[in-house]
Amino acid sequence: MQHLPDPALLVLIGPAGSGKSHFARAHYRGPEIVSSDDLRGVVGSGAHDLAATDEAFEILERVVAARLSRGLTTVVDTLGLDRGRRRAWLEAARSAGLPAVAVVIDTPLEETRRRNADRAYVVPATALATQLKRFGEVRAELDAEGWDLVHVVRPGSPVGAEETPQAAAAPTVDRRSSQGLAVMLQLSRFPWGEDPGAWLRSMALAADEAGFAGLAVMDHLIQIPQVDRAWEPIPEPWVTLGMLAGLDTRLRLGTLVTPVTFRPPGITAKAAATLDALTGGRAFVGVGAGWWDREHAAYGLPFPPARERLDFLEAGIETMRALWAAGTKAYDGERVRLPETTSYPRPAGRIPVIVGGSGERRTLAIAARLGDGCNLPSDVERLDRKLAVLRRHLDEIGRAYDDLEVTVLDLPVVGRDRDDVWARVERHRGRTPAATYAAKKHAGTVAQQRDRYGALADRGVGTVFVSTPDLDGPDDVLALAGLNA
Repeated sequence: MQHLPDPALLVLIGPAGSGKSHFARAHYRGPEIVSSDDLRGVVGSGAHDLAATDEAFEILERVVAARLSRGLTTVVDTLGLDRGRRRAWLEAARSAGLPAVAVVIDTPLEETRRRNADRAYVVPATALATQLKRFGEVRAELDAEGWDLVHVVRPGSPVGAEETPQAAAAPTVDRRSSQGLAVMLQLSRFPWGEDPGAWLRSMALAADEAGFAGLAVMDHLIQIPQVDRAWEPIPEPWVTLGMLAGLDTRLRLGTLVTPVTFRPPGITAKAAATLDALTGGRAFVGVGAGWWDREHAAYGLPFPPARERLDFLEAGIETMRALWAAGTKAYDGERVRLPETTSYPRPAGRIPVIVGGSGERRTLAIAARLGDGCNLPSDVERLDRKLAVLRRHLDEIGRAYDDLEVTVLDLPVVGRDRDDVWARVERHRGRTPAATYAAKKHAGTVAQQRDRYGALADRGVGTVFVSTPDLDGPDDVLALAGLNA
């Protein structure tokens, strides 16, 4: 199925009665559609007041130019049969740096005539015949006009602008989607009101019901500015995960990520091993070097230079591995020496260590040598660059690519439909232009996110951690269920 670019300029082409307006309303928001009929109704006596056509098109051109200049999807709903107007719109899209799509509504002639006859305003037969003849000529002109895409819509055919998400399939044992991905929910905001425990339980149970493979929590001492205000709650993660371990779910539980500067790594090893024992082997540890000096200063914690923190990260992973291993013997490793490794309870199984951070020279090298996973950005341009560096590090040590799982943290804006998506964009964008914010946050429906995740899976990503800005309650989690289908 062909999917249409977004944002983009889309020019609808077809005679009266072919179904252009129906297509537009079915797949785009009202403000995205610029209709000559509607504008005739604004400046004239009604949608079919032909005397108002010139004024309507003057306004239409201004609206199209303004929307394109802001990088916003614009659907031009006219007959689309005028070559000069099409070329002007095409040039406007080029100037704005947006793809230009000609959407040809290819309805059979007899069906077009039948629809026209059933309309409240019937286009005279001679005028419709002229449009139909011209439509046939336009089909031959489009290929030479330089459109980025000519998309043909026939009655009953999929249109590609929107796809209805399927219900989540019954999860497999390790809860991977049909794309081969483990999709996990990350909680970063905690709008829990007067009953924090009830809110946390409801979110975890909803994540389990929605088919998520796991649930991760951030490890910060102060809420970070990228997520919320400093005085909003941000709970201690291992206490939080311990509570969630008591629920009857199949969720994997862990941190994304724990800074090695917050706790001695042996204490983190003890917490993670306990969590793994309590959950029957469902714990994971995301770990990083730490990055925010403010929270360290506020809590009286040292914040050494990056090089020292990365040394500590290497030593911390080695310490955790030593304490999780069988036996109680002394450990004498590359970076760490321990007089004994008496640490009970032992984990129920191997606890995956996911290295967070994307520093190309050092952090990715640490992930290649010591990690079970490496957490990278979900933006494909940055991801491709980081993957190339990560693979070079793996090649240098002779480690197979598939021996290290690539995970990404994805922070999309997700809505039920196009109107809901853009309402959320407006709510969260602040002073950022809407199109810029929507692109940065990959704003779209659940079906559109799954399309993105398919591209991530093709690049070798194994796990997607999802955190949206609208996770206020369990209904918001359930609404994401299709991500795991």
